[in-house]
Amino acid sequence: MHTELCHADDASIRRAAALLRAGELVAFPTETVYGLGADALNGGAAARIFAAKGRPADNPLIAHIAGESDLSGLIAGEPVPCARALMRAFWPGPMTLIFPKSARVPREVTAGLDTVAVRMPSHPVARALISAAQTPIAAPSANRSGRPSPTTAAHVLEDMDGRIPLILDGGPCEVGLESTVVDVTGARPRILRPGGVTREMLEGVVGAVDVDEGVLHQLQAGSQARSPGMKYKHYAPRGEMTIVTGPRAAQEIARLYDAAGGRAAILAFSQADYGARRVYRLKNAPGELFAVLRQLDEDGVETIYAEDVPTNGVGLAVMNRLMRAAAFRVHNAE
Repeated sequence: MHTELCHADDASIRRAAALLRAGELVAFPTETVYGLGADALNGGAAARIFAAKGRPADNPLIAHIAGESDLSGLIAGEPVPCARALMRAFWPGPMTLIFPKSARVPREVTAGLDTVAVRMPSHPVARALISAAQTPIAAPSANRSGRPSPTTAAHVLEDMDGRIPLILDGGPCEVGLESTVVDVTGARPRILRPGGVTREMLEGVVGAVDVDEGVLHQLQAGSQARSPGMKYKHYAPRGEMTIVTGPRAAQEIARLYDAAGGRAAILAFSQADYGARRVYRLKNAPGELFAVLRQLDEDGVETIYAEDVPTNGVGLAVMNRLMRAAAFRVHNAE
């Protein structure tokens, strides 16, 4: 299959919408990361997402909508009051809500769950595409499963060339991390995946919000993921990553680096001085993280030692991605 990379304009958006209506896959920009889209009400089309990505079938998808009127075909009943409050505060934007699902939503989208994840993106290309397709769009990140999420169209092409017919290029993604996923089906809102909408921001609207244990810890074998990004190794560079924590982390990172040899690198979020060692220093951790992880691959890095980050604010989302990229390998430097 030939994959065409097109600047996102009115004509290419119409072409992309026609492909979606025909059951094909299209990659498109959002404010978070690039998505790999299919008609969310077409189970066969959604199944093609899993094949193109190499994605496990028990990992649910997010349905993207252009307006609140699109909710009626996706969810059972009406949104509860806390969901309404969060929608008013953060839609359109980088927040996904988990609702009881409508019978119209195919099991391929929900991974067999009785809930559905829904988001209203703010990116103008994403919204125009959903409107033109006249259907909600199911879309995970547009990368091969387990790889760092794409924040540019070039990243999508690296992973999806020959697998999908069309990529809409809308420039770099503004947020650079996937959406915050909030389950609003329980007694209290619960963050299943952190993102750019932080716990503190959510609590400013609805009061106390829980954080699921799976955000920073590995789910037990056999557990069902209620959200994308909870169960499997994700966001990973090809090199083996270890997160180094503790009061002597910088000294220990330097020691481990020296012992590892020439193809090692340090992923730094602080201003710690590592001398002449190879350091990838992130000034804007959320927005740069995935691009830097891909750069590590391009540079042939085989061993990565990463600083940890405080888990307040957006740091929780960054640490969540690091833990999964490292397959939960943590070295404590006491």
